[in-house]
Amino acid sequence: MHVVVNAAMSADGKLSSHRREQIAISGEADFERVDRLRAASDAVVVGVGTVLADDPHLTVKGDDLRDQRRADGRSTNPARVVVDSSGRTPADAAILDDAAATYVCLSEAAPVDRRMTLADHAELVTAGEERVDLLRAFAALQDAGLERVMVEGGGELIFSLFEAGLVDELRVFVGPKIIGGRDAPTLADGEGFLAEFPTLELEEVDRLDDGVLLTWAVDER
Repeated sequence: MHVVVNAAMSADGKLSSHRREQIAISGEADFERVDRLRAASDAVVVGVGTVLADDPHLTVKGDDLRDQRRADGRSTNPARVVVDSSGRTPADAAILDDAAATYVCLSEAAPVDRRMTLADHAELVTAGEERVDLLRAFAALQDAGLERVMVEGGGELIFSLFEAGLVDELRVFVGPKIIGGRDAPTLADGEGFLAEFPTLELEEVDRLDDGVLLTWAVDER
């Protein structure tokens, strides 16, 4: 499995405002890049916080990209995955519609009623007691044939994936805005590292829109 984390952040490293409101950080060129990356993926992954805040659909937008996927014998859209330890994904969330297959990764602590509701709309993957065990969950996704995985956030999930050693590549668009706010989400939130910090190797720097796209490989040393 190859895991690519993709994000857009402000010049001061914020993903959104402290109110968790979406802010336009990148422009059309980056939107098209993200769509191409989705189209090249077997699955797109987000945390439940992103689902609750943004209600994303996570489908491929370009007609030509969807047509190419079908011509290649693939589904119109990549599978969608929600990491949701306690089953908080709403039953009417856009990510649970029939536009693509959806997997919801739960912990064993997720309530039975939430499991039953979500099972009507998605394939459930149970891994971990109180929180989703990402290593086990991603192994199950790989067993389901999902090899090229794109992660779109949020910061808590991205931190946890780095902590678990699951990230292979990081692509970040840095936009020309300052958002500020000590409580505004950043690229990697969570508890933070105190030692054994993940390190990255810079592979590409590309000017895009009015910002810059940084492509990093995770240093496995």
